[in-house]
Amino acid sequence: MTISNKIIVLLVASASMSSFAAEFSFDRPGAGFSTGITPVGQVAWEQGLPSATYSETTIDGAKAKTVTLNGDMLLRTGLASGLELQLGWAGPAWTQTKYKGEKVDDNGLGDVSIGLKKAIDLDDDKLSMAVLAQAVIATGNEGFSNEDDIYSVGTSLDYKYNDLVNTGITMNYAVQDGDWSVTAIPTVGYKIAGNLSGFSEFIYRKGESEDYQYGLASGLIYALNDRTQLDGSIGVDLEGQDRSYNAGFGVSFLF
Repeated sequence: MTISNKIIVLLVASASMSSFAAEFSFDRPGAGFSTGITPVGQVAWEQGLPSATYSETTIDGAKAKTVTLNGDMLLRTGLASGLELQLGWAGPAWTQTKYKGEKVDDNGLGDVSIGLKKAIDLDDDKLSMAVLAQAVIATGNEGFSNEDDIYSVGTSLDYKYNDLVNTGITMNYAVQDGDWSVTAIPTVGYKIAGNLSGFSEFIYRKGESEDYQYGLASGLIYALNDRTQLDGSIGVDLEGQDRSYNAGFGVSFLF
């Protein structure tokens, strides 16, 4: 059985479970995903304005500094109660590398993705869960693509302590060109004041024949109303001697 067939079987099994329509929430920002499902007949558009990464590495005793900007986007729509379709695109991207006094600029288009997210009924007012099966198709230009397709299955669990604090964890299992990886993302969200809230997360990833990868990220979310939010975040990779940072601004709408 192929990887894609395994994902289809998983989705069929998930669809047979009873669903719980958790309160809608955007998947931006953060590396994980929310347990909320887009209502049937509505569309959520989540847009990076843009996302950015900065990295420094040493090559032959000299530092190479790279900046990348990309306008990633995600469209979500409800197919049935507790089930949504996701279409994503890494978007147009631009990169600049500085090395030994020279600058090299490049641009291109990133990969696309398709996924199905299913809410799982845990019969608990404070606890919610969702499962996301996703395929990232390597359609992007050279230098802006994952090169090989990535198939993944992830789970997200969220616990609401009270009106001010909630915690959660996303677990993601992925396979690319026959190599498996696991990513764990524990998150804490907190209300700051009025419509302003924040989040902090720790990112752990381990792939086959690869070193452990760690990262931290925090961000702010401002809800303009029930259908629109603005967000900003910043993160840092912790492994190795190379420096790597990421940041982003975004806007999300529910139509």
